Parts: sequence; C-alpha cells; structure tokens
Amino acid sequence: QVQLVESGGGLVQSGGSLRLSCAAEGITFSAYVMGWYRQAPGEQRSLIADIRSSGASVKGRFTISRDDAKNMVYLQMSDLKSDDTAVYYCNAKHFFLRNRDYWGQGTQVTVSS
Repeated sequence: QVQLVESGGGLVQSGGSLRLSCAAEGITFSAYVMGWYRQAPGEQRSLIADIRSSGASVKGRFTISRDDAKNMVYLQMSDLKSDDTAVYYCNAKHFFLRNRDYWGQGTQVTVSS
C-alpha cells in the first residue's frame, strides 16, 4: 500500500520559516519524481518544486530536498508571507508509468501577518 505522509505544517508568523517533511512507503522511492504542491482556498493546486534524485534544489524562498536512503522528501520554506497560506501536498510520480501518481493527505500552513 502506497502512503505519503506529510508533517511539519502549522501556524507561523510572516517572515518565519517552516520545514515540511514527507515520508514515502510502498514505492520504489528512487523510481519516482517527488514534488511539493500547494493549494490555497479557491485556487487550483500548483507545483512548488520537484526533484528527481537525492540532493537539493532551491526555488526562490523554498528549497526542496530528498534523501533516497530514508525515503524522505523535504520542503524548507523561509521568509514566509501570508500568500503562502495553503494546504501543502507531497506527490510521487513514477518516471515512466503515468498511472503511478500518488498524493499525500496534505498539511496546512498558515502564515499570519
């Protein structure tokens, strides 16, 4: 059974930082592109960043990283703004098999001004 479990969300003041974590079970982790998406109320879910292998990638104020030895993917968020308030989702997409596309349950991030 595939499970993606996010953690680390919560309430933070504007300008603060949070680190989200996603633990993956039931997949061959190294065969998946791991991504973080977010969805604010009334908006579509949108991609923040994704990553194909162990390491890190900086996307502005956000840094995505993954540890293939631990089946974990992280999202470090800094200088948070009220516009970053959303539900944040972890996603796993198989490199080649399009039907193997999985989502976590989401974690709420609320930035107070």
